[in-house]
Amino acid sequence: MVRRARLLLLALALLFPAEVRAAQKEAKITAKAWALVEASSGRLLLGENEHERRPMASTTKIMTALLILEAGEDMDALVTVAPEAARVEGSSMYLKAGERMSLRDLLYGLMMVSGNDAAVALAVHAAGSVEAFVRRMNDKAAALGLEDTHFMNPNGLHDPDHYTSACDLARLGATAMALPAFREIVITERYTTSTGDKPRTFRTKNKILTQVEGGCGVKTGYTKKAGRCLCFAARREGMLFIGAVVNAPDMWNDAKAILDRGFSEYELHTFLLPGQRAGTVPVTGSEKKSLPAAAKEGILYPVRKDGQDEAELSIRLSDGLAAPVDPGTTAGEARLTVNGELVKAVPLFMEEGALPLTFRRFFTRVMEAYLAS
Repeated sequence: MVRRARLLLLALALLFPAEVRAAQKEAKITAKAWALVEASSGRLLLGENEHERRPMASTTKIMTALLILEAGEDMDALVTVAPEAARVEGSSMYLKAGERMSLRDLLYGLMMVSGNDAAVALAVHAAGSVEAFVRRMNDKAAALGLEDTHFMNPNGLHDPDHYTSACDLARLGATAMALPAFREIVITERYTTSTGDKPRTFRTKNKILTQVEGGCGVKTGYTKKAGRCLCFAARREGMLFIGAVVNAPDMWNDAKAILDRGFSEYELHTFLLPGQRAGTVPVTGSEKKSLPAAAKEGILYPVRKDGQDEAELSIRLSDGLAAPVDPGTTAGEARLTVNGELVKAVPLFMEEGALPLTFRRFFTRVMEAYLAS
């Protein structure tokens, strides 16, 4: 009977490959909450319970690294490890109080071995105290519009008021992945420090880098209260997808299934190219009666491959400009709406300038108009 069942499944796979692939795409997700976003647009592509507030464990360190990198300090600057950093519990780089280590080495230890001590050392160095740094974390979360996120520490140790949502975590990951230095850290598989009391060699535990097509980061996390958490990223077909699973017993397979489904269902569509002409604008008081308007930047946006998204690009141009007109003058905007929602607007500008008519040319034009009437 077992053999017959296997033969039947094989026959079905041969006869109906599309249907079998569709069933595989719907692999069960074990995460209590999950989300997938496209990095450049921030569009939420897929998710379940994606706005529920839940503990995030060490995925917290994405925000810690983001703030340190955005500060722009020299990565080779030496940090003196504060006593409170050396005493912190949980996963560790095993730092000693007073030890001096570069910002670079601490960041790699923070993200690769999830050093709770590195998080505190960086927080005290950057803001003077953990409390002051946490305020910066919450200010940044508010600035990013992460309404379901609140921090109580820089490392993710459990606190009832320390939480995020899967959607917020994915969007935080997308923000961090926009930084080249952050991307370099989270894609590294092996790293050896060059500062501190002794060399330390780190090996990443992030299986996304080795087991997922296009995998390129970002961070794992675990506490008993949070369960297994993962923010993950993969780049395929010119798209960067960032996802998050929270309280996910099978987080690696969850992440792979979510990414495979996302890439199978969405594509990045070009609605407008940088510099593309979008129409002409009338000009008065110049020899040029109109000028071409072009896009300052392109519009690319992820849309469903099955055509279920209703996307519309509209061009809104100025009714007219009076000379003189300088090149680069704003002349309107291009607006992309998807399913009735405005998702992107880019300014349009004048490619050329226009000088006012000279008196002689103005008189000639008047006479030409008179004689033609």
